[in-house]
Amino acid sequence: MFDKKPKSYTDLLGKTNRIVEGTTIKGNIVSPADFRLDGHLIGNFESKGKLVIGPAGSVTGDVVCKNCDIEGKYKGKIQVSELLNIKLKSSVQGEVVCGKLSVEPGAEFSASCIMKPHLKNLPHNGQAVEEKTA
Repeated sequence: MFDKKPKSYTDLLGKTNRIVEGTTIKGNIVSPADFRLDGHLIGNFESKGKLVIGPAGSVTGDVVCKNCDIEGKYKGKIQVSELLNIKLKSSVQGEVVCGKLSVEPGAEFSASCIMKPHLKNLPHNGQAVEEKTA
């Protein structure tokens, strides 16, 4: 009657992955959960959640995610289906496709940008699918 399924260890702690400062990863990362990167990634990143690039973090490669906060350095093509938030003292270079964009004063934003507020999803092939309204 009251059979409850025990929660997994990751459900109890939350589903946020973290790469700490001083760590460098060369390769691709695919994660269904949120991700915080305070180290360095040289490669591509894909997530159905949120990516946070911390103040000491950097990414060189392509990124596809739902939401993103950039406090560190980013270089490549980034596709964010909802909100891309570029913080003070961050650096973004390359191409940006996003639903909404927020750039704080003091951030370096040297990128071409396409805003598509009705993005439904961003598939692996990099082509954004627009949501059709009736």
